[in-house]
Amino acid sequence: MPFRSPPRIDEFATSNADLLILIGRVLLAWVFVGSAYGALTNFSGSVSYFRSLNLPVPQLFTTINLVLEIVISVGLILGIGTRYCAILTFLFVLSATAIGHRYWEYPAGPQQIGQYNNFLKNISIMGGALLILVTGGGRFSLDRRVGR
Repeated sequence: MPFRSPPRIDEFATSNADLLILIGRVLLAWVFVGSAYGALTNFSGSVSYFRSLNLPVPQLFTTINLVLEIVISVGLILGIGTRYCAILTFLFVLSATAIGHRYWEYPAGPQQIGQYNNFLKNISIMGGALLILVTGGGRFSLDRRVGR
């Protein structure tokens, strides 16, 4: 016997889909809003972080990172170019995970656990990005207003 959602949950999800998509977009974007704000208010700290990862030209990486986080935040929150933004989000987080959260390179202990948690968080964000790719921006998006 397959598992079935109670009818009330299905009805709630269906009748509130556009609002739930909007909330999901905003929640997904919030991590990028916070990260961009952190980079804007502590640019040198962000540069130091990229330097600690032994990346070439850490100032450039920080600038590119900041611009992408702003684009992702605005795109997801406003729902403009939502599917493209979802693809950008997926690729950005995939790259960030591969560059910055290689938990297996850390010795067992708190640092490895912290990196592993960030790795898992990023996997979840990539899942959210794929869901937004499928659903699009929903009714409460600029994409819908401009007929995309």
